[in-house]
Amino acid sequence: MATDTTSNETVNRTARYLRKAWQGISVPLVAVLLGLIIGALLLLVSGAQPLSAYGALFEGAFGTPAAIQRTLEKATPLIFAGLAVAFAFKAGLFNIGAQGQLLIGAVVAAYVGFSIQGLPAIIHAPLALLIGGLAGALYGFIPGALKTYTGAHEVITTIMLNYVAINITDYLADGPWKDMTPGNIVARTPKIFPSAVLPSLGNIPTGFILALLAAVVAWWILYRTTLGYEIRTVGLNSSAAQYAGIRVAKIVILSMMISGFLAGMGGAVETQGINGRFQPGFNTGIGFDGITIALLGKTNPFGVIPAALLLGAMRAGSSKMQFSAGVAPEITDVITAVILFFVAADIIVKTLIRQRGTDDDKVTLSTGWSGH
Repeated sequence: MATDTTSNETVNRTARYLRKAWQGISVPLVAVLLGLIIGALLLLVSGAQPLSAYGALFEGAFGTPAAIQRTLEKATPLIFAGLAVAFAFKAGLFNIGAQGQLLIGAVVAAYVGFSIQGLPAIIHAPLALLIGGLAGALYGFIPGALKTYTGAHEVITTIMLNYVAINITDYLADGPWKDMTPGNIVARTPKIFPSAVLPSLGNIPTGFILALLAAVVAWWILYRTTLGYEIRTVGLNSSAAQYAGIRVAKIVILSMMISGFLAGMGGAVETQGINGRFQPGFNTGIGFDGITIALLGKTNPFGVIPAALLLGAMRAGSSKMQFSAGVAPEITDVITAVILFFVAADIIVKTLIRQRGTDDDKVTLSTGWSGH
């Protein structure tokens, strides 16, 4: 009798786990499906064949080992950017400044990569990564401190700091850190030394492995540490958290710094693993894509990975779709926007699949404008 009871409890526990897992992934999956369907309709209207176009997209993203490597390269900085935005979300902060933090991390990593010579690769590459991440963390500290001590909302300050970062990095790449190679007229830094380059393990970029590790560490911090509990508590209700003895000011600043560190690491990986230098325009939009990825991944560090791979595959395969099926590459941006719409307006998707929403499923984008 006891064995039957234990067995029933195990079955019920498994069923609850599977039900909860389905509730977590159903909305993003259906949103992607709806986005592809609407994209197919747009392709038909434009005179293209959806099956041929999507086939070319898939082939360009996964058809060859080189295509897979290109997809992973595209997805790597997106994972870091998505993690940055998702981590801030957990503290109730809407970090739109991942783009600026990523740029700062990218240019600082480039400087460490081209200015220090003679270091072994086992020291030089990690050093550039670390300093790039710390530069992003320092840049993330600014909106965190402004919110804590002045009440300035992070949405406004991070948007403004993005423009500051763009102008700072443009100045450095066309000024004191410019590549002075004879004949060069482009605003860019010198190439980093080979010792600072992140190698690839076959067709798998080292940066992609680091991004996966970053997702694991972010998840562990959020769900397996006291700090993570405090971050999530502040995100749910900062007033209640303060009443419970949590130092909200410290958590807000620290969350923005960790978010900035992740974004800065994404910029450093882009510099060291893909571009080999910093050049304005090469990193455009990655930080903003992090918002899409964080929402698509339901702000879960592990959910960020497939979301980033999806966008990375669409970016990597869009050129193949353009040349093979005669489709404008902007169609991938339209599909991405439609997917994000259905994720954000999840009530539509839940109605279609007849799923009852719960408060745990909701994503809190930001605290109020008063800072509470």
